[in-house]
Amino acid sequence: METQARAVMRCDAVVVGAGFAGMYALHRLRQRGLSIQVFEAGDDVGGTWYWNRYPGARCDVESVEYQYGFSDEIARGWTWTERYAAQPEIMRYADYVAKRLDLRKNIKFESRVTSAIFDDESRRWTVETDRGDRVFAQFCIMATGCLSASRVPEIAGRETFRGPSYHTGAWPHDGVDFSGKRVAVIGTGSSGVQSIPVIAAQAERLFVFQRTPNFSLPALNAPMDPDFVEASKESFAADRKRVRATNSGAMMAANDEPALGVTLEERQRNFEARWGRGGFAFMTSYNDLFNNIEANRLAADFVRDKIRKIVTNPQIADLLAPTNHPIGTKRLCLDTNYYETYNLPHVTLIDITQTPIERITPGGLSVGGREYAVDSIVFATGFDAMTGALLRIDIRGRDGLSLREKWTGGPRTYLGLGIAGFPNLFTITGPGSPSVLVNVIIAIEQHVDWIADCIDHLRANGFSAIEAQVEAEDRWVEHVNQKADETLYPLANSWYVGANVPGKPRVFMPYVGGFANYDRICAGVAAGGYEGFSLA
Repeated sequence: METQARAVMRCDAVVVGAGFAGMYALHRLRQRGLSIQVFEAGDDVGGTWYWNRYPGARCDVESVEYQYGFSDEIARGWTWTERYAAQPEIMRYADYVAKRLDLRKNIKFESRVTSAIFDDESRRWTVETDRGDRVFAQFCIMATGCLSASRVPEIAGRETFRGPSYHTGAWPHDGVDFSGKRVAVIGTGSSGVQSIPVIAAQAERLFVFQRTPNFSLPALNAPMDPDFVEASKESFAADRKRVRATNSGAMMAANDEPALGVTLEERQRNFEARWGRGGFAFMTSYNDLFNNIEANRLAADFVRDKIRKIVTNPQIADLLAPTNHPIGTKRLCLDTNYYETYNLPHVTLIDITQTPIERITPGGLSVGGREYAVDSIVFATGFDAMTGALLRIDIRGRDGLSLREKWTGGPRTYLGLGIAGFPNLFTITGPGSPSVLVNVIIAIEQHVDWIADCIDHLRANGFSAIEAQVEAEDRWVEHVNQKADETLYPLANSWYVGANVPGKPRVFMPYVGGFANYDRICAGVAAGGYEGFSLA
């Protein structure tokens, strides 16, 4: 009781999470004169990069774009070393920003928020942690991340395995040495695609268990050209302003013509050129790849041909070449020598599409009556995306309404920022916002700036609470669904629709209408006196 009494505090706002969203929210709101308390489950800043330390973990947004844009001074003070930064370098960047802004003094680490309860009478949130903290705050800001709730599939016998097992989203901080080991990797999503080549370079034997093949594009990562880095610092402010006017939030030059409007020869040249640039440039080859099934098929066929040229065993190549979803409608991967790894004699691909893993045994995994003996298991099985981290907290709004109850049929938000029935609760890059479909750093800054301006408006005009209206929320959910239905995205069983989590409602969660369009909508709502919100 004495410890809990010492932990009781009051502040203007609680921020849950100290990843890039929580760090920026702390900085921006502290600038506005608010008292802030941040809680973070890890023992340092970094969010998803704190937890995802698996071999090969690397950002799929180019380094010079995957950084804060609010301070030209901070941007000039940091120099990236690779085109696509690896996890250790991103953590060093997070540490650099935290020190420059003196953020850690307002963050309580190793403290996982367990509940956030709104009191109707006082119009304040009570936030509690697993360490006995209790905070009373006017505003509660969820910076919990879209990909932070790790998911391990329920496989019979998992608890009987004698060796160590790991999830890529909760990797040991001192690393893992697979030298001389027989290793099983379950899953070929982004973390599997990045880790498999690195693990294969260490392990004596590697067994990859694949349920669904994913399209992967070559990253073509390389050390950063110092002249390019210096030039990017000079143009940083102008570049950041320019990308905010794009729908991707990135500097990729998109081709504004349809794939079906050019000759076969021209199309192949363009596909080849963009493939040769590395990264996601390939998916900006033409403007109809995400809404025309035939155009998409042409792009997918090009990538499938590339896979078949790289992988020497035709049967393995066929297993690795996706045919069950349009390219880009599941999270695209960027890789370094992923497909080449399957040419190595000690690497075995096991297709579990038709014959799932029957059980995990003390010594390995059983599939189709055959046991694969392994020393270690790596679960590259992803996350309960976008909603999982929020729903693992007991969040209750007006009249005791729980968020889990409200979202029984799938997430419902207004602009991905507010939720009807939950006053003064904001979500950063949550369901209903562009979040995972754009450069997330751009999305984070836009959301935090909007929230900070909103709180300023409330305080300047004597309001104590803001809450999304049910009608506005309904219209926004309908709009999000409509924009998704105009694309090919709903054709895939992706984590965008929660298909990777048994029993999760099938709802397309991110906003696919583009960042620039979304930014204009949010700005219009604010300019109209926060239309669609009730201010008390």
